[in-house]
Amino acid sequence: MHILFLTDNFPPEVNAPASRTFEHCREWVKAGHRVTVITCAPNFPQGQVYPGYRNRLWQAENMDGIRVIRVWSYITANEGFARRVLDYASFMVSAIAAAPFVRKPDLVIGTSPQFFTACAAWAVSRLKGIPFVFELRDLWPESIKAVGAMRESAAIRFLEKVEMFLYRKAARIVSVTESFRQTLVRRGIDGGKIAVVTNGVDIARFQPMAKDAELVARHGLQGKFVAGYIGTHGMAHALETILAAAERLQREGDDTFRFILLGDGARKPVLKELAQARGLANVLFVDSVAKGDVPRYWSLLDVSIIHLKKTELFTTVIPSKLFEGMGMGIPVLHGVAGESAEIVAREGAGLVFEPENVDALLDGLHRFRDDAQFYRACRDSALAGAKNYDRAELAARMLKILEGTSRERSHA
Repeated sequence: MHILFLTDNFPPEVNAPASRTFEHCREWVKAGHRVTVITCAPNFPQGQVYPGYRNRLWQAENMDGIRVIRVWSYITANEGFARRVLDYASFMVSAIAAAPFVRKPDLVIGTSPQFFTACAAWAVSRLKGIPFVFELRDLWPESIKAVGAMRESAAIRFLEKVEMFLYRKAARIVSVTESFRQTLVRRGIDGGKIAVVTNGVDIARFQPMAKDAELVARHGLQGKFVAGYIGTHGMAHALETILAAAERLQREGDDTFRFILLGDGARKPVLKELAQARGLANVLFVDSVAKGDVPRYWSLLDVSIIHLKKTELFTTVIPSKLFEGMGMGIPVLHGVAGESAEIVAREGAGLVFEPENVDALLDGLHRFRDDAQFYRACRDSALAGAKNYDRAELAARMLKILEGTSRERSHA
């Protein structure tokens, strides 16, 4: 089978969509299938093309047996709604233009968060007469309303109509959460064509390791209890909550904690300004690092903090960083309600706290620091639970869905 995958995030980018797509495609190649990925020049999230790449009409490379075609797009930083839409739309046009040069794919996958990529996949499916599979990673445009980037308007209502059109036209929908599947069923989409394949972890890369001595020394973390957030610093994440907790501890004279915030995003400059204005000596900001260095930074953490704004929509999401922390054996302080909180509780991987509740976050930090037996139990449970989210097994599950979709087309 020849699988054509459209995505605007792919390695060497290190965000969740890039990692999931690459790791799935790599496993499909290992299983004997051909995989072609159409993507853009790597630039997320700073909006700057990575060294070694250019934003050209066409460039091709091979990554672990995956044929990767990179096309031109309008590149901008991950901020400013209008410019980001132009970024998404330009990739959509370029991906559609590039697809005729990909010979004889059996199906095409378009992945969200935003659905312009899915629009491109639908158009390619029509041009080539092949099934369109929608990988649903986010309920967009609902998510941009949830973070306050746009209010209810004629533009939003138009985007919602496009969203429903794509759901109806997809031969299969692969959702990353059960909550998304239920939402689509309530909105009238046939549940029989929706499958759930959650995010997971490459357990060959993310596994227990001692704290990286060089990084501990570089960042002055000796003897400190380190809590960290690793990921995008965006409007959805409300990381001001972590800064408020750090400020409280510093004001109380508790110097045993250190906070690491690793990553980039639209809110990072504001967060750094806030931390500087408050004189927070216990907060360390680290820019995004190369894919191979990410586990080294995970190793610094005693506790992983996962956090999203307190809004109903985010009860339906499962942050992929949960599984990476579990693979490393790092207990989680989970400031997200809903389906992901149920996973934390079921696996015994850590503590769930109310989003944007500084007191609850501090209570969790103190319990992990002070209760060694509880800490060890969460660490051991996280490690055991990570095996249930092995990316290789999840990729095999999605491959069966794709194979079934391709067979249905050939029998039609």
